[in-house]
Amino acid sequence: MNEDKKQETPVEETGTVKEEKAEVGKAAAEAPAAEEKKSDKKDKKPGRKKEKDDERVAALESEKAALNDKFLRLAAEYENFRRRSQKEKEALYGDIKADTVTKFLPVYDNLERALRQGTEDEAYRRGVEMIMNQFCTTLEKLGVTPIECLGEKFDPALHNAVMHVDDEEKGENEIVEVFQKGFKLGDKVIRFAMVKVAN
Repeated sequence: MNEDKKQETPVEETGTVKEEKAEVGKAAAEAPAAEEKKSDKKDKKPGRKKEKDDERVAALESEKAALNDKFLRLAAEYENFRRRSQKEKEALYGDIKADTVTKFLPVYDNLERALRQGTEDEAYRRGVEMIMNQFCTTLEKLGVTPIECLGEKFDPALHNAVMHVDDEEKGENEIVEVFQKGFKLGDKVIRFAMVKVAN
């Protein structure tokens, strides 16, 4: 029974409890204001965040453009290197071919001299002619062509004049005799024709 009485008797509030209640009331009143301030801050942060994102996107775009430019330059440089290497390879092949053919040209000269000499042995002559024809065919397959001279006008880019003769029947700078035939490999002269020029 004493316990029932204890429950029914109101407890008097002390000074500290009153103060605590007042503080709670104040805090409750201040809470909406604090929330407004937080929301203001939140509103400001997305704007800043968007600006930072825009700056970052712009930086990444410029970095991407720089890397793309670098890649394109590198690709162009590689393509130029590849073309240059191909040209050098072709030029080297042409130079080696020209050098090799030049070493065989004395054989051509000797065969030509042999054909100019008269002989009674027809089989021998026919054999030399066959060798000469085969040699000329091989030169043609390699792209080597003889320089036509006799009756042509002297051209220092193709001919080497070793003799000069005055002949009124011939034109000026006309080639009247060929001492050694000249040859070209494509457009390149591999041996100048040795000639006699009139007037």
